[in-house]
Amino acid sequence: MNARTSASLDFTHTTLGQRVSFGWARAADLLAEEVAHTGAKRTMLLASESTANNADHVTASLTPVLRHHDIKPHVPIETARSAREAAEQVDADLLVCVGGGSTIGLAKAIALTSGLPIIAVPTTYSGSEATNVWGLTEGTRKTTGIDPRVLPTSVIYDASLTVSLPTALSVASGLNALAHCVDSMWAPKADPINEMTALEGIRALRTGLPLIVEDAETVTGREQALYGAYMSAAAFASAGSGLHHKICHVLGGAYDLPHAQTHAVVLPHVLALNALGAPEAAARIAEALDSGGPLAGLNDLRRRLDAPRSLRELGFDEANIPEAAERILEVVPQSNPVGVNIENLTQLLQHACNGDERND
Repeated sequence: MNARTSASLDFTHTTLGQRVSFGWARAADLLAEEVAHTGAKRTMLLASESTANNADHVTASLTPVLRHHDIKPHVPIETARSAREAAEQVDADLLVCVGGGSTIGLAKAIALTSGLPIIAVPTTYSGSEATNVWGLTEGTRKTTGIDPRVLPTSVIYDASLTVSLPTALSVASGLNALAHCVDSMWAPKADPINEMTALEGIRALRTGLPLIVEDAETVTGREQALYGAYMSAAAFASAGSGLHHKICHVLGGAYDLPHAQTHAVVLPHVLALNALGAPEAAARIAEALDSGGPLAGLNDLRRRLDAPRSLRELGFDEANIPEAAERILEVVPQSNPVGVNIENLTQLLQHACNGDERND
């Protein structure tokens, strides 16, 4: 029986230990304070070329022993090995990462084998900074795991750093965060606490993302979206990885699809499937979206955002659906509220490939 409808509460909730700071245009000062707090002397900075301006601004008061720019999506194992060797060569004692999920993911890959602490300064809404989940891609297979060593000790949220993020990418990244929230409602370790965290994240993202589309430099929209991204990650870190994320990890690793956009496309199709088996969770999602139904609310939001629609437009070949369905079936969580088989998984991927709109 679901904990929310039973006569007594019966669950175990894990809250990850992490220092989190929010402040508009305060990242540089907050980072200097956090680095001083660690006592580190040999900081390795990870930031892609595309975020170099943000990284230079944020680390103006620091003198990193190494600036590492070789960042790739889905953290290929070769990229991780090179970064690990670089950290060892300079005898780094702290990792500072400024960027999105790929940059934070690479920092996690280094910490996984070295145990080095991480301070994360996210510039997208990926949420990786607030989880203890790592991911590495070898060949066409992406492997994920959980390890306390990869959880950043500190996270600095400065929404002003997201203003330079193009609107289309802001939308995709924000819907990735929304997917964390939705998945957390029925993930393997879902409980009342992470459900409420997820619903708060949905409300914040529903508010913030349309404001960004209307005005890319909005303070309120950017702050609400970043707050929602943190809430989504906190919920996901506690609830675990559900069906949606299993699907997207397979698609991203095997077919080299863009991470955030893939999550944005797949979300309504997993919601359409799982809402049938979790009506109470679906009703709460609908309420958080301020709608009579979860899909109606999500569809309305996606239209307002001009969200990515199909896997085909992301480069996915329809001919790969049978292979993808087989790969995904291997990692489907047993606790998923709806039984998943090759037939309904194939249908889900076909809908996502076509960009079909799903309805309540």
